[in-house]
Amino acid sequence: MQTGNSIIMHAPREAIFETAADLEQWPRILPHYRFIRFLDRRPDRSIVEMAALRSGIPISWTSEFVVDRERMELRFLHLKAFTRGMRVVWTFKETPAGVLVEITHALRFRVPVLAPLAEPIIGGFFIHHVANQTLCAMKAHLEKQAATPSEPHLA
Repeated sequence: MQTGNSIIMHAPREAIFETAADLEQWPRILPHYRFIRFLDRRPDRSIVEMAALRSGIPISWTSEFVVDRERMELRFLHLKAFTRGMRVVWTFKETPAGVLVEITHALRFRVPVLAPLAEPIIGGFFIHHVANQTLCAMKAHLEKQAATPSEPHLA
């Protein structure tokens, strides 16, 4: 299974990347996220438990999380349950239209014969929808911040 979501954002690339990399803030800026807990935090990679809602249905997963500032990528590897082994990559590319933010999900189902049944449910109903909500809410948050003039400094 491979699925992808993308959106153009109008904010500085670095601000978009750092906002996306700051998982602790996601429940504050992304209304469909219930919580994010760091189970193990290290400089190069962390283990996180993430929880969101999909149309009122609670979902959660545990991932290894890597922030790669050199490549400007965020990478997740799902560690448990139905999506164990799924690789998720966020990329941030400057384009003439704005910053193209893409999220790709790749999962090889452990029981290939079930893939035709599982893919539309896991990939379409849950993953694609939640990733789209995440991108749209992050875009709204970042573009609002970019459009809000900073407070003038009083001398």
